[in-house]
Amino acid sequence: MTDQIDSTETSAPETPEAEAPELNMEQEPAAAAPASVTAPKTEEAPKSEYQVLARKYRPKTFDELIGHGPMVKTLSNALESGRLAHAFVLTGVRGIGKTTTARIIARALNCIGPDGKGNATIEPCGVCEHCRAIAEDRHVDVLEMDAASRTGVDDIRELIEGVRYRPTSARYKIYIIDEVHMLSKSAFNALLKTLEEPPEHVKFIFATTEIRKIPITVLSRCQRFDLRRVQTDELAAHYKRIADLEHADIEDEALALIARAADGSVRDGMSLLDQAISHGAGKVTTQQVRDMLGLSDRSRIFDLFDQTMKGEINEALELLGAQYALGGDPAVMLQDMLDLTHWLTRVKLSPEAANDPGVSQIERDRGKEIAAKLAMPQLTRAWQMLLKGLEETRIAPSPIQAAEMILIRLAYAAEMPPPGDLIKKLRNDLNKSGHAPQGGGGGNGGGGPGPRMQVVNGGGAAVAHARPDPLGEPEQAPQQAYAKLPETFAEVAELLSKERETTALAIQLKNYMHLVKYEPGRIEFRPARGARADLSSQLIKTLNNLTGHRWLVSVSEREEGAPTLKEQELEDLEQRKADASLDPLVKAILDGLPKAKIVAVHLPPGQEETEGEGDESGSVYDDAFYLEGDDEL
Repeated sequence: MTDQIDSTETSAPETPEAEAPELNMEQEPAAAAPASVTAPKTEEAPKSEYQVLARKYRPKTFDELIGHGPMVKTLSNALESGRLAHAFVLTGVRGIGKTTTARIIARALNCIGPDGKGNATIEPCGVCEHCRAIAEDRHVDVLEMDAASRTGVDDIRELIEGVRYRPTSARYKIYIIDEVHMLSKSAFNALLKTLEEPPEHVKFIFATTEIRKIPITVLSRCQRFDLRRVQTDELAAHYKRIADLEHADIEDEALALIARAADGSVRDGMSLLDQAISHGAGKVTTQQVRDMLGLSDRSRIFDLFDQTMKGEINEALELLGAQYALGGDPAVMLQDMLDLTHWLTRVKLSPEAANDPGVSQIERDRGKEIAAKLAMPQLTRAWQMLLKGLEETRIAPSPIQAAEMILIRLAYAAEMPPPGDLIKKLRNDLNKSGHAPQGGGGGNGGGGPGPRMQVVNGGGAAVAHARPDPLGEPEQAPQQAYAKLPETFAEVAELLSKERETTALAIQLKNYMHLVKYEPGRIEFRPARGARADLSSQLIKTLNNLTGHRWLVSVSEREEGAPTLKEQELEDLEQRKADASLDPLVKAILDGLPKAKIVAVHLPPGQEETEGEGDESGSVYDDAFYLEGDDEL
């Protein structure tokens, strides 16, 4: 279950829970010495000595813990098999049972049973001398240290000095270090060697809320348990049992509010439960808990959210002001609206979420009704605006004014159609205007609407077209914003080669770019040795100007890519030479002229355009000459 008290309380004797008549005799005044176990009932603490619920109902066994089943199962199997670690670290948020679990582990390891002959067990008896002494925080072999107040290396040296001595009476000497992340770096370093190889009679148990502040060298030497937040329904059931033991009449919805406000911390909820019982004098209603916590009425939150999303801003502001006058916190009301938005989104996606047993009937009915009226884009937009608005409200000089402005902003945004619908409507209007018949009416003056933007197929560019002339003159056909995009990488090189200013860039593209991926408008390549450092940026700028399209050129360091265009041309040339050398006539010439070699291959007329290298003469001689190393051509 829980770490039910603060670290400042660890030095005070812990009173066992009222599970046996003789345990009630051990309650002692805060300033007095612990009462004797055998003291008569007439020496009990006076009734004015009230013990808070967090301490009174602190768990004493693993069975009393709630929400930590995996940890209990691991420790149980470890005790039964003898695979018990020498160090444990317990981590989690405040109030979920870290220190409590550490003490239960200490009792489990040192329990000797009612007859004094038992071994370590997952179910400590609670009546042997060791169990009682540990529960009362007076066992000489179970040492608790608050690292928040003893952070130095000298404190750890003192601890290490005591480690080598065997336990006085118990089976193990156990060191419980609370808030261990507060130790200094030197203290952690001093503890490392002892923590790695402690004596067989020593066990370490660390507790912390900041696990990331503990050095990894320490964590690697410990068995780690992450204690999770306790679920709201488990907390509500637990508080119900405690309320019955305290003979307090509390409404179920009030218990649910307390469990929700506890945010997974059992100790926080116990403190709230204690306060609620005192506030209601034994009979606690839901409204009393709302007033105590500063919460607004849940049904009013539904009304506030519904009116805001419908654009009824005047009614929404009046309702917000009424809740504020009754003591509602503006930040809490916005938090409730944020939670409601999340829940409505879940109901929108999965209607079965509304049938959760923890949801009241009014929430179920109103939730389904509102979720059916809102579209998913509206809910997601409301979530973003409320999330940002909640932060603004918490830091605003006047929270109520900030909350009102957020509702106004949300109401006007709720009336706007989703961006997707706007784009569809804009496209439909543009398509209709492009083929609509010429309209009449209006003068010839300059008072009519100006030019408007039309999205050109292919993206990245918009062209202004004049509206149809009111006198009925034919509308000029829109000019194309850019030429057709190159379909292949080779066409890109050809496009660059056509302009004198881009010839140098075309040479760079052919010789030093290993193509990894090409799509019209996107190039991914691996630069070869000798490529310009600004090749990609220059290519983007040049192609943007030539095509009117927005290009993306990226460099890949992992992919090898294809051979460069010049390498492909050379390979093609060599293949043509090889094919030509197999021709009978050419073979006879080569045999008759031993020193002759094929330099160029001229394709027959009709094949130059389809299979040539792009040279006007159809010859690849210039390419072959260039590939032999003259990079200046």
